[in-house]
Amino acid sequence: MDDAGLRAIEDISRASTDADGSDPLDEGAWRRLRLHADELEVTLEPGAGFAVVDGGLLHLVVAPERRQEGIGTRLLAQALGERAGPWQAWSHGDHPAAAALARRTGFDRVRDLWVMRRSLADLTEKPSGAAGGVIVRSVLPGDEAEVLRVHAAAFAHHPEQGSMDADELAERMAEPWFDPAGLLVAASGDHVLGFHWTKRHSTTLGEVYVVGIDPASQGLGLGKVLVDAGLRHLRDGGAEDVLLYVESDNVPAVRLYERLGFTHAPADTHVMYVRPA
Repeated sequence: MDDAGLRAIEDISRASTDADGSDPLDEGAWRRLRLHADELEVTLEPGAGFAVVDGGLLHLVVAPERRQEGIGTRLLAQALGERAGPWQAWSHGDHPAAAALARRTGFDRVRDLWVMRRSLADLTEKPSGAAGGVIVRSVLPGDEAEVLRVHAAAFAHHPEQGSMDADELAERMAEPWFDPAGLLVAASGDHVLGFHWTKRHSTTLGEVYVVGIDPASQGLGLGKVLVDAGLRHLRDGGAEDVLLYVESDNVPAVRLYERLGFTHAPADTHVMYVRPA
């Protein structure tokens, strides 16, 4: 895929974001398109839509002004052909058109990813305290291996997060939005027990990007401490609102975030569809 193709994909995605209120591609998909396009299979109709096959994952977007013309069905058939799969596809927003296309083409709804949000205007002025001997600080050069170790342990069974390696960590840290001050770690000496990676989408909107706690350090209350510290960091930098992503069936995490003031609206749901082999 050349630069013109990438610009066409960006144009279609921008129009979809404006129409639907959410980007049709997530951060990982954009990183793959911009840095690893040679590993992807792209079907593109400039101005109309595109499909991207990344292993067993399908991304499919139709331009808002070209919907209900059968373009999605055509792009899906061209992209997957007769290959059995299994295939996965995300709808970034619980869109009826995506659900209808999924039903027609044999995809089943298998996961709901919630977006939860809260205002930072009423953030309490009393910070949470860490366990004895644990300090919360920004990441330092040399912490990368420990952050990766904790990340791997915390997300060992997560279908996307669990696969991050040193190269992907470096790619994420090279993104324009990355700020080392916003990657907070709970440390005891040189040992990282957990981390909260924050992200800024704009001057006024922040994100609880990733929270990872070493399973060996569970029960110390580090999740609440790290989330609280990250929210203060975002607020002190000018953020007025913050969002996060959480699996709808991750009851402990949902309850933690609810206690911290986050709420979920039904429309703020991303859906994964799977077509079995």
